[in-house]
Amino acid sequence: MSRSPATAAAAVERFFQFALWGLVVSGYLAVAGSGYLDAPTVILTGAGLLLRALLISGALRFYISPKLVVALTLAYVGFFPLDYFFLSRAFIQATVHLVFFLAVIQILTSRTNRDYFFMAMIAFLELLAAAILSSNSNFFLFLALYLLFAMAAFTSAEIRRSMQKRLTVARSGLRSFHPRLAALTAVVTIGILGLTAGLFFMLPRTADAALRRLVSRRFYLPGFSNQVTLGEIGEIKATSRPVMHVRFADSHAPADLKWRGATLSDFNGHAWFEPFGEPRWIPAVPRGVFQLADNQQRRRLPRSVNYRISLNGIDSDVLFFAGRPEFVYLKQPMIVARDDGSYRLGRPPVEGFFYEVYGWLGDTGAADDLLGKRERKQYLSLPQLDPRIPELARTTVRGLDNDADRAAAVARYLRRAYGYTLELPSHEVADPLAHFLFVRKKGHCEYFASAMAVMLRTLGIPSRLVTGFQSGIFNPLTELYVIRASDAHSWVEAWLPGRGWVTFDPTPPDPSPGANALLVKLALYADAVETFWQEWVVSYDLGHQATLADRMEQAGRRVSLRWLDRMFEMGDNWPSTRSWLVHTGLWWLLALAGGVVGAWLAPKLWKAWRVRLGVRRLRRGQGSVADATLLYRRMLKLLRRRGYEKPAWFTPYEFACSLPPSEMGMLVLQFTSAYNALRFGGQADAAPHLSALLEDLEKRREVGQALGLRRPLRPPPDV
Repeated sequence: MSRSPATAAAAVERFFQFALWGLVVSGYLAVAGSGYLDAPTVILTGAGLLLRALLISGALRFYISPKLVVALTLAYVGFFPLDYFFLSRAFIQATVHLVFFLAVIQILTSRTNRDYFFMAMIAFLELLAAAILSSNSNFFLFLALYLLFAMAAFTSAEIRRSMQKRLTVARSGLRSFHPRLAALTAVVTIGILGLTAGLFFMLPRTADAALRRLVSRRFYLPGFSNQVTLGEIGEIKATSRPVMHVRFADSHAPADLKWRGATLSDFNGHAWFEPFGEPRWIPAVPRGVFQLADNQQRRRLPRSVNYRISLNGIDSDVLFFAGRPEFVYLKQPMIVARDDGSYRLGRPPVEGFFYEVYGWLGDTGAADDLLGKRERKQYLSLPQLDPRIPELARTTVRGLDNDADRAAAVARYLRRAYGYTLELPSHEVADPLAHFLFVRKKGHCEYFASAMAVMLRTLGIPSRLVTGFQSGIFNPLTELYVIRASDAHSWVEAWLPGRGWVTFDPTPPDPSPGANALLVKLALYADAVETFWQEWVVSYDLGHQATLADRMEQAGRRVSLRWLDRMFEMGDNWPSTRSWLVHTGLWWLLALAGGVVGAWLAPKLWKAWRVRLGVRRLRRGQGSVADATLLYRRMLKLLRRRGYEKPAWFTPYEFACSLPPSEMGMLVLQFTSAYNALRFGGQADAAPHLSALLEDLEKRREVGQALGLRRPLRPPPDV
């Protein structure tokens, strides 16, 4: 059945409302995906958008009066100082709260064209803010979603405007209006993205360098500052955000690498500290090259390694190394070196910061390194401890007479006697280390490393805590090692006579089951997309443009040379080529012929299937205007095969009257009357009669003789 004008207008209006709502939602998701909105703003704005969706769908009905809107707005304006001074304590964050509150009120109360215009402006400003705040690849997804809803909103708004002017009946009706309009908007969106992709890669980006100064995009890592409180590493491990990407010169890294970052030596019972001291600045010689080890150390550590580290916007100036670095290449005139073998930049790195390292794998110390009295005192100092801790240490190493065996025994005991968990204690305790060793007996790496370092110091073995990362996971898509915040780790370095500083890891493996293989693979794909986005979109410059052009040129040459080589090979070896054409080429010809036949038959089969469906709907009395038009065209095709063509200037009734008087002519006249009744009169009861007449016409095999083939048409009678 055809829709009434009121029903059609309601369908267009609902589509327009949902398109406009999707426009705002895509902008909101783009801002939320940047990570700069706090949880209350995300939740309350999402709730407001959900209420708007329920209003549009008709599942929920309520009305907010203009007086209530004014009252709520004035109330929030009065709440703004409280938010600024006591809750947010930042002007920008409090202003963001105010803007999103006003946006939600506007969205929930929109009823006029002016309100809809304001909604579109809100969506545009959201997307603009996300473009400044976000450098993640999810922005591209939300941008595509925004374009899709924008095309849907613009096209449906034009249809809505034209329907409000003058009532017209579409020739094919409003059947499948929503899918057809949605498909149109999707095609337009894909076309926009495809056409702009070339310009996107042709023009280097310059705005990012200017806008990055306005907003900080760094990820704070508290475990790599000059102070680490027990429990902070566990908080870092709760997120899986990538913090580093490492590329090795030989593609693969040795197993169980540890990326050494900060080194802490002072312990007060609750936190570890980096000892205070004057920084020792190392200049680059030559520019950008830092030598961190001498030639004697190079001879002692023959196992060399070369890798490149890219930091993903972390708010820490620590430089991470595997083993002991010899040379470091980075874009900075000076770096800070500490006596404990750790290095810092002096300030947090900029976006896209990377450095390349040449060095050796192994412990950071050497056999002939000396430990002075001041350093020994520093690495043996202890706060007031629970007396059970020294007793436990002595019991663990009983019967062992050298420091190496005793250190290994302590690490082995902690790995076997205690359990691993990322859950923090449910309440704050006075002595967290004693609570871990004698009460809870489970914890994460920070507790194990702290316990071992303290136990070694009670035994007279100098020790220190080291924070860094585990080896990470290799991504074959990018050939990079992905190191996430969840790979954060703590371990111990102990001073052993004749060996120097030696690494010990007392933390047992995590007993929890690993992530699902499918989830791991999806995470690697997501990381590959993010890496491509950062490398070829955010950091795209003239250098990347030249690299891309060179790769395209090389690929074109390889393809051309490959085809030329194959042509020469075919000419030199004609018998084998002829055999290949006979055996393999035949199948290709058959496949090509099948494709051509399929392309030729597919439209005909699709049209026949639509006719069959239209007949079924008409028989059930559910036919629409489009079904009536489809069956009328089927009838015209039937007559055309018998020699009668309907002139374009004839109406259906004039064409039926022009046929010679016969039984078939009467059937065509009855069919035309039923068609007009359904097509223009909206009489649903004519649908079954229309399908029955078409079936009767198709069964008449002697249509040509009954009508008289090739006879001239009579002019229609005067009506």
